[in-house]
Amino acid sequence: MKSVKSVKKAAEKAVSKKAVTKKAAEKAVTKKATAKETPAVKKAAAKKPAPRKGTAKKAAAKKVTARTSPVQKVAVREVAAVVPAPPPEAPVSPALDAQDRERLLSATHHDPHSVLGGHPLPGGVAFRAFKPYARSVTVVAGTLRAELHDDGDGFFSGLVPLREVPKYRLLVAYEGSEQETEDAYAFLPTLGDLDLHLIGEGRHEQLWRALGAEPMTHQGVSGTRFTVWAPNARGVSLAGTFNFWDGTGYPMRSLGSSGVWELFVPGIGEGELYKYEITRPDGSKTLRADPLARRTQVPPETSSIVHASRHEWGDAAWLEQRAQTPAHEGPFSVYEVHLPSWRPGLTYRQLAEQLPAYVKDLGFTHVELMPVAEHPFGGSWGYQVTGFYAPTARLGTPDDFKFLVDALHQAGVGVLMDWVPAHFPRDDWALAEFDGRPLYEHEDPLRSAHPDWGTLEFDYGRPEVRNFLVANAVYWCEEFHIDGLRVDAVASMLYLDYSREPGQWVPNEHGGRENLDAVAFLQEMNATVYRRVPGVVTVAEESTAWDGVTRATHHVGPGGFGGLGFGLKWNMGWMHDSLGYVQHDPIHRKYHHHEMTFSMVYAYSENYVLPISHDEVVHGKKSLVSKMPGDWWQQRATHRAYLGFMWAHPGKQLLFMGQEFAQGAEWSEAHGPDWWLLDPAYGAEPDHRGVRDLVRDLNTVYRHTPALWQRDTAPDGFQWIVGDAAEDNVFAFLRLDAEGTPLLAVSNFSPVVRHDYRLGVPDDIPAWHETLNTDLARYGGGDIGNPDVVKPEPQGWHGRPASIRLNLPPLATLWLRPA
Repeated sequence: MKSVKSVKKAAEKAVSKKAVTKKAAEKAVTKKATAKETPAVKKAAAKKPAPRKGTAKKAAAKKVTARTSPVQKVAVREVAAVVPAPPPEAPVSPALDAQDRERLLSATHHDPHSVLGGHPLPGGVAFRAFKPYARSVTVVAGTLRAELHDDGDGFFSGLVPLREVPKYRLLVAYEGSEQETEDAYAFLPTLGDLDLHLIGEGRHEQLWRALGAEPMTHQGVSGTRFTVWAPNARGVSLAGTFNFWDGTGYPMRSLGSSGVWELFVPGIGEGELYKYEITRPDGSKTLRADPLARRTQVPPETSSIVHASRHEWGDAAWLEQRAQTPAHEGPFSVYEVHLPSWRPGLTYRQLAEQLPAYVKDLGFTHVELMPVAEHPFGGSWGYQVTGFYAPTARLGTPDDFKFLVDALHQAGVGVLMDWVPAHFPRDDWALAEFDGRPLYEHEDPLRSAHPDWGTLEFDYGRPEVRNFLVANAVYWCEEFHIDGLRVDAVASMLYLDYSREPGQWVPNEHGGRENLDAVAFLQEMNATVYRRVPGVVTVAEESTAWDGVTRATHHVGPGGFGGLGFGLKWNMGWMHDSLGYVQHDPIHRKYHHHEMTFSMVYAYSENYVLPISHDEVVHGKKSLVSKMPGDWWQQRATHRAYLGFMWAHPGKQLLFMGQEFAQGAEWSEAHGPDWWLLDPAYGAEPDHRGVRDLVRDLNTVYRHTPALWQRDTAPDGFQWIVGDAAEDNVFAFLRLDAEGTPLLAVSNFSPVVRHDYRLGVPDDIPAWHETLNTDLARYGGGDIGNPDVVKPEPQGWHGRPASIRLNLPPLATLWLRPA
């Protein structure tokens, strides 16, 4: 049976009240088929122009049975071949009512699926489509083809005599093109009740699997599911490259009271750019990037990109072994890196060819990457994040970043990442007043505005916001195999009065200055990450004396709070005190001796990392070697002695890139480390290479000496030999491993050689040998030391039964182990 069209001019007038041109009417008449009609249809058909005789005879010979609305034009072909006609019933108009039309046109419809798509009505199935700019829309279901009536403003509708909604597609004709696609409004929601329940309670630990853009197969059709949390929005539409950035025809549906909006778009896949067009409570509109976008455009472009990972991991052996030893009981030596400037111009995959080998050669156990989450301004170094779930596109795709992490793991190097849950920038395409009202930020301006950085603080008391951040921490660890999160600016989160004057903050419910919501968030984040991801460590950049930063969350301290649950904490006090000491001229250091010893008063109050980070070598603070007084030789010598002291001090180590070879200039993100200093053609290259060789040896001896890391958090792992030799600028102490095997560390921060310097030692060690000396000639030093085995003498000294005599090089640190 061949298909023909039936046109009923009177029905068209009843709905659209549009005049049909003579040319269009004649074209429709030439394709008209004689069909059995309801009385209402016959009455309307009587008013049609008479068809040409030849055409009428041909149509009569190939007629199909069709049933249409008395007020609606619909072109139907081969209806009888699809399903039997329903029993006689008074048909109703399938066209949208004025209210639904207006809500869709103004992008304020909460449930577009309830009116668009196919829906059973008396007399058949009503099909409705909202396709702005379309010339025509035809429903295609098997052999059925039903052209919908143009209702104006981009709306199309028609009533087809079917018993139930069939599996169908839409054929949409535009000027110069035609597209056949599944109808986005024919699909059930992609999120289930459990997802919505967990989102509402703020307990969806894999939130990225529920929100954002997810390529998937839904009801047997390939496409992408888009979901976004915007509870204050009057409406949300999807805009992107697939609809010329006009979200009008892609309204999303609100899933109950969850605040989540959802739309499954068939035929949309990886690489498509998109944003959410949000209608605010006041009726205005804003175009926003996806808060859970897994991939973004390269800044300054701001669109989100549909992404699906294809990376196949090869680090199973690394993941299996990393959980065997807690971070605070194992070697932990960190090289801090700003990826965009470490080797400027390199992509993630190019970095994977160089960074793992470099770090492994120097013996660091971990790298710490300054924030890699997407950020709009490169000068923020990544600390003002807009894409919390997307690695910065400046260096490649998310899979490219996974490739880098994988390469580091396969080289035996762990990966820490700076994570920034303290604040976010005010860009009007990102999180700020996301749906027209404060959402991710606190609704109280006193609580939301960060006084130092011009940014906004998260509302940690809102379950969905807390969930967004907790799940984000889990996301980086589970999806990118990150081994640890260094949490930035924790102090600014913990205190309501942080950088605020009286009157600029409101006390908590107990009258205190602690941010109870932030405390609860940090506890939940740490507990969740440690529970879900074995072997991961969290590190707090916390600059105050908050009690229990690295204490378990269920252990309540004297302040009435449980611990925050971090694994490690940056020792900012040690950093400031020790750098202050070495910046003094040696002749004045005796007056500041306590700055090097005070850290041992509180060394076991937390599990500490000793950080010489990027913050200490920028903004006029000078590089590490340039902080040191004296001539170039003395600067390098003090630099080396300081590193030797740092590596021997209880706690883990962190060193920022460039300091490992004594870069003289401050770091700049614009050009990165001064690698040319290591060019053999440069005259002073041996001076810089010597410092790098020392760092390599420090790490090598460190990793093979459990006394330097096994009991970092146990007071019985440290013993002073002499801590009060202020006149000599000398410090000497023992580090002990779990078996009691010692390492003796001696630092001389004066520029003179101290011959036969006597130190008290245990009497159960028959001999000592020098295992590291920062004054060796190959490091650039004077090569003064103790090359022979040193045996104790039965002369008591420093309160110990035996003593040894050492030659202490100027501005140098020695390590000695039992021979």
